[in-house]
Amino acid sequence: MVVGCKSSEKESTTSKKDDVTITLFQSKVEITEQLEKLAKEYSEMTDGVTLEVWGAPGGGYHTQLQAKLVNGQGPTIMSAIGKDAEVISDYLYDLSNEDFVKYIAPGTAVMNGEKLIGVPYGVEGYGFVYNSSLVNPDEVTDLASFETKLNELKDSGVQPISLSSESYFLIGHILNIPFALQDDPAAFVEGLNDKTKTMSGDPLFEEWAKFMEVIRKDGTKPLEIKYDVQTGDFATGKTAMIHQGNWCYGMFKDYDVNFDMSILPMPVNGNDKISVGIPNAWAINAGASEEEIKAATDFFNWLFTSERGQEYIIDEFGFIPAMTNMKTESLDPLGKAIAEYTADGKTLPWVFKSWPSGIVKNDFLSVAQKFFADENMNGSDLLAELDKAWANATK
Repeated sequence: MVVGCKSSEKESTTSKKDDVTITLFQSKVEITEQLEKLAKEYSEMTDGVTLEVWGAPGGGYHTQLQAKLVNGQGPTIMSAIGKDAEVISDYLYDLSNEDFVKYIAPGTAVMNGEKLIGVPYGVEGYGFVYNSSLVNPDEVTDLASFETKLNELKDSGVQPISLSSESYFLIGHILNIPFALQDDPAAFVEGLNDKTKTMSGDPLFEEWAKFMEVIRKDGTKPLEIKYDVQTGDFATGKTAMIHQGNWCYGMFKDYDVNFDMSILPMPVNGNDKISVGIPNAWAINAGASEEEIKAATDFFNWLFTSERGQEYIIDEFGFIPAMTNMKTESLDPLGKAIAEYTADGKTLPWVFKSWPSGIVKNDFLSVAQKFFADENMNGSDLLAELDKAWANATK
């Protein structure tokens, strides 16, 4: 269980010097109402600090943000993740010495060299979502035990495993595993780009391809399965495992699910980690005034360590926390599993974010469709076709 750190509101908010206004330019429209509620509450409870929330009218958040920063009109707090954070990294305040950063889960902070420039406020993850009454994760630890479990489930009359036909659910997410298990995933991607590396012949990819052969042999026919059918079959106990993420729990609300569930890793080469990504993170404008930066870091401290701040992140925003000190009792079972993997540092990066643009839908999908339709196509053939697809996407 992840234990919460309860800081009093009085201790974690700013003391009054001069009135100061801090602005938060946010990119997640789905939490606009909740953020405005938070801003009102925080402004009322602090002495001399006003928190204002800015939206991004018309979309194009990062374009608008860059324009504001270049013109010296940037917000105090902003979203920053991935390549977008790299572009604006010179504008971001180094948070490395702030007290709350000790609670950031391993591997989730947004870094610029040695500087910590972004604090993740939620994570998402995926793996094999399993029915706990049908699958014991301790019995699925490598390729051999994975195949044995699928055979046992099939013999008992249960559909062992299911993928669905949509591009990321069929191939995009699951192919991330052998990329993420590389010693240097970024270097491997660069090697594919400059044709010094191939998936074919790489031991991790070769074993991953054998897993795919087993899934094709013992699972449902994924080209005939849509996402809603896949999740419905799992919710009704018809299927023991599906390859999905915590987001699919919302699909179960229309079913009377009467079993426990969690997520287990795809155990390529004995892997015991799941793929976890950071949808977004917050950063502070290094060009803001000293008073604004102090007020913004105080706000972060309150948000990430106080009981009320944690309630906003988990209960109001509905996020899976990326902080080791946050309570997870109110999360759904899949969210709780992701939080525990994250807190334990058992996570793999979302390397697919660095793949060539559009490659999953435009190139990989057709390869996966061919593989699942043709049982004469083996795992090595699959890798050779994926290599060709990558070359096509980067030519």
